[in-house]
Amino acid sequence: MNIVFAGTAPFAVPSLYALLAAGHTVRAVYTQPDRPAGRGRKLSPSSVKQAALAAGIEVRQPSSLRPADAAAKLAAFAPELLVVVAYGLILPPTILAVPRLGALNVHGSLLPRWRGAAPVERALLAGDAQTGVCIMQMDAGLDTGPVFLEWATPILPDDTGGGLRERLAQLGAQGLVEVVAGLASGTAVARAQPARGACYAAKIDKREAQLDWTQPGPVLERTVRAFSPTPLAWTVWRGQRLRVGGARLGVGGGSPGQVLAAGPQGIEVACGTDSLCLTALQPEGGRMLSAREFLAGRRIEPGEQLESPVAD
Repeated sequence: MNIVFAGTAPFAVPSLYALLAAGHTVRAVYTQPDRPAGRGRKLSPSSVKQAALAAGIEVRQPSSLRPADAAAKLAAFAPELLVVVAYGLILPPTILAVPRLGALNVHGSLLPRWRGAAPVERALLAGDAQTGVCIMQMDAGLDTGPVFLEWATPILPDDTGGGLRERLAQLGAQGLVEVVAGLASGTAVARAQPARGACYAAKIDKREAQLDWTQPGPVLERTVRAFSPTPLAWTVWRGQRLRVGGARLGVGGGSPGQVLAAGPQGIEVACGTDSLCLTALQPEGGRMLSAREFLAGRRIEPGEQLESPVAD
């Protein structure tokens, strides 16, 4: 099948590889323009662009697909199908109408739960017991189209945002190949999404990653996992931002944000209920350290206070 692929984030790369491995012809890859990244803020290509160039596929990087000539440019590739995975741009109806079989999307949740930009983080933050992937026919709405395939997976107690996203990316790639094969043979059937249970996975605001010590310990533990490895949960210690890469629940209690104990196994901090033991920390301008490494050159006294967000 002749396919045009649209994707940007690393989540999309396994799907692109899976289509190529299944023998489909990817005529072109659409991805977002190069963005500044790293300390030097140099322009960097997306993960999908790098994968496409390595495979010898033509890459297009429009900043928008709304211009009047965007559909004609897409049509020049004569795609039978458009596959969209973590692309990050809105596709207007004129674009969706170009391929004979329309557009498929690989979405990292069990729709209609967590429609939108950040389904993995939202599922972790909410304490969901499971999540999954859906292969969906795109329509004019936001993740509202009929679903061809839905595969569930449990959310494990130690899942992080990064680890869960990688697992879902692989699962989605497998499901995508299955659905594309069904479309090619005419056997694929989509079902409308349920009317009940819809909720929106809003884009992550980095301010959400600041640990609010008045919250219960389990909520903060999920926050640390959801925002690992990016954007990373953080707190303020002695006036400086302290990022948290790992934590586990503790059993102590005290004034929210108060350091209860500090040792090689972690720095225990009181929460609204229970406590949180910080096991991996990154000081400003430094690298991520284990609690043992962090305390080797620093002294944190019980009774010290970590800051919570200030209300607007």
